[in-house]
Amino acid sequence: MANLSVNFAGIKAPNPFWLASGPPSNTGYQVMKAFDTGWGGAVWKTMGVPTINVSSRYGGVNYHKTRLMGLNNIELISDRRLSDNLRDIEEVKKHFPNHAIIASLMVQTREEWHQIVKDAENAGVDGIELNFGCPHGMCERGMGSAVGQEPRLVELITSWVMEVAKTPVIVKLTPNITDITETAKAAKRGGADAISLINTIQSIIGIDIDNFISYPIVGSMSTNGGYSGPAIKPIALNMVKNCALDKEIGIPISGIGGIETWRDAVEFFLLGAGTVQVCTAVMHYGFGIVKNMSHGLEQYMNEKGFQSVDEITGKALRHVTEWENLNLKYEVIAAIDQQKCIGCHLCFIACEDGAYQAITLPKDLTDKIPVVLAERCVGCNLCALVCPVEHCITMIKTKRGNEVETWKQRTEAGNIPSTFDDAMAGGLQHPSYNPNDALKNRQNDEN
Repeated sequence: MANLSVNFAGIKAPNPFWLASGPPSNTGYQVMKAFDTGWGGAVWKTMGVPTINVSSRYGGVNYHKTRLMGLNNIELISDRRLSDNLRDIEEVKKHFPNHAIIASLMVQTREEWHQIVKDAENAGVDGIELNFGCPHGMCERGMGSAVGQEPRLVELITSWVMEVAKTPVIVKLTPNITDITETAKAAKRGGADAISLINTIQSIIGIDIDNFISYPIVGSMSTNGGYSGPAIKPIALNMVKNCALDKEIGIPISGIGGIETWRDAVEFFLLGAGTVQVCTAVMHYGFGIVKNMSHGLEQYMNEKGFQSVDEITGKALRHVTEWENLNLKYEVIAAIDQQKCIGCHLCFIACEDGAYQAITLPKDLTDKIPVVLAERCVGCNLCALVCPVEHCITMIKTKRGNEVETWKQRTEAGNIPSTFDDAMAGGLQHPSYNPNDALKNRQNDEN
């Protein structure tokens, strides 16, 4: 039977679903409501010297009928007094002593770090998260991502905190960097008990093309902000994987970035995360999403025979490798289910104009089912991705799929293309049309 409770770097919680530091964890009222709804933990909105925020402060990217595929914000850390936040934390812990409260902190000097860590721990927090990731506003003041982009500073400030911290310390990393593992290793050297990633991505969300101002608009001006939401999940997954695979890091990871469903959470667990943090999805749909997340995770674990989240953590890492180790002999080709095909021809258009011209239309247009040209198909999978009907197009393994040969093996054997017109070029194996045929096809269409 699945048990959703976690012990993350010494921080215990009834489940791995935590609020990430942000607007949903701004007050005791919100955190109390979140815990009552089913969230297992909350990282309090970052505390420090109070700020003054602007209006407006959010911008969104919609994709077709999907609202807020991505969210941009220029909001800063908490604009509430530290004493008010600490009082709220004390009150929440009275009602929910077994739920995890982590204080997200951001200050400048060693003395300030020492003082605010002691204050937060005296209020009863279960852990500390160091915000080294904020990509706007605070970084201009020498904090946030200005620290997170400098491994030397990450290590130094983390070591300051470890001098006084009595609870586990998590370092929150910025994705606005060439190699996130460098700062993760710096956090480890500084004594961090865990890391969390990713923070938001520096971005401009869009432009008002009539008034020539980027969003969100503040008077007649704007600025870059932090990008979050479903659009950043692939980036977050890759960075979590990179940190989980690096043996020099070797500390627990809390995954953040575009998580909305239990499936999203499982993907983070499989690539090395021990807990997940959610912000944008709560801002969009409310605290209630945790009910489906918890139920879905529990059902998944029961179906797979997992008893704890620890058993899931990192389970997909052994299947991740470098490109040079992939099997060049593994082949698949597309197959179209004629019973499911609705004749929209999106697969034909995508393959004809954007891929390898491996799909054609029947000469008798009363038959609307496209035809796959097996000799041209390279198994790129584009047709299946654009098809609006689930499982209508599948990729079928060919007989050659049992052979194994990698780029690394061929390199070591001196069996790779080495000149511009090398006869071993992979594209020579794929038949192609005469360029002039494109004009003929256009003329045929016009006639």
